[in-house]
Amino acid sequence: MATRAPVLIFDLDGTLADTAHDLIGALNVLLMREGLAPLALEAARPLVGGGARALIERGFARRGEPLEPLRADALVRDFLMHYEAHIADESRLFPGALAALDRFRAAGFRLAVCTNKSEGLARLLLQKLSAADRFAAICGRGSFPMHKPDPRTLWLTIEAADGDPRRAVMVGDSKTDIDTARAAGAPTVAVDFGYTDTPVAAFSPDRIISHFDELWDAVTSLEDALFSEAPLTT
Repeated sequence: MATRAPVLIFDLDGTLADTAHDLIGALNVLLMREGLAPLALEAARPLVGGGARALIERGFARRGEPLEPLRADALVRDFLMHYEAHIADESRLFPGALAALDRFRAAGFRLAVCTNKSEGLARLLLQKLSAADRFAAICGRGSFPMHKPDPRTLWLTIEAADGDPRRAVMVGDSKTDIDTARAAGAPTVAVDFGYTDTPVAAFSPDRIISHFDELWDAVTSLEDALFSEAPLTT
């Protein structure tokens, strides 16, 4: 049997793409409609990353307005309609991300996205950012019966990308990403510029980077453990 390719699995919001402007913008539309003050971008950035419902519940809680389930359901529907129409107004890939993706693809890696954003919105965003064609699999909420931090989400994403689960690395920005990878038995590279109010080092990822230019060295430093069957090439 042919050896499968090594695989990098990326979180999306706060890892590959800076989406906070558009996500918080959609949240603020709802807050103002409900007679509540909007949230400042920097104060609200740590609220992003758990999916639309979590963002809405956290945002309304910040304004002292806890949500009943039925009201939250309606707000999620309205949020998603607005957000889909404005998904890439201000969202951008983080500096160096596209070049890093291309370098790993050229070296024979399979690339995948594993996000708690819905699969449809994840695909739409990556298409608008001209990055969707880099990925062998784009998986999000709705792709599987479970979502992160359930480790099966990562295993199924690796399978969808036709990658080798023994040579897989998760790249993320949050405790959820690190917990998911750890439970799945995969090492993690964490970015320190994402959406978490706790420094990512507190979650003990295997490597931390501050720019995508550092990703190659971070992953190849794991080479002895992960890629002995398929040496990396530049």
